[in-house]
Amino acid sequence: QVQLVESGGGLVQAGGSLRLSCVFSGHAFSRYAMGWFRQALGKEREFVASISWTGGSTYYPDSVKGRFTISRDNAKNTVYLQMNSLKPEDTAVYYCAAVLSAMDPKYVIPYFDTWGQGTQVTVSS
Repeated sequence: QVQLVESGGGLVQAGGSLRLSCVFSGHAFSRYAMGWFRQALGKEREFVASISWTGGSTYYPDSVKGRFTISRDNAKNTVYLQMNSLKPEDTAVYYCAAVLSAMDPKYVIPYFDTWGQGTQVTVSS
């Protein structure tokens, strides 16, 4: 059974940086596409980033492109989200997600089926 545990959230000033980590427990991490989503208070969950099982392909929405970077270390069963130039509108609970798939990270977004419990990111103005 796959379990995901996020860490690295916190309070940061606008313009600052944070790096989130997500540790995958289970088998065959290298066969899973991984992603990050976020949900702000009172809003729907929003896609933030995805990465292929090899780490060779990534995908971002325009809202974070150029500021956020997703990466993975298959030897450590960990996926990361480096967040730079943070804005108050990035404030949300950030969730790690996984799916057993070789699909391109752009098209795998609707298929994530395993979720972590989330880590809070708060960006002050």
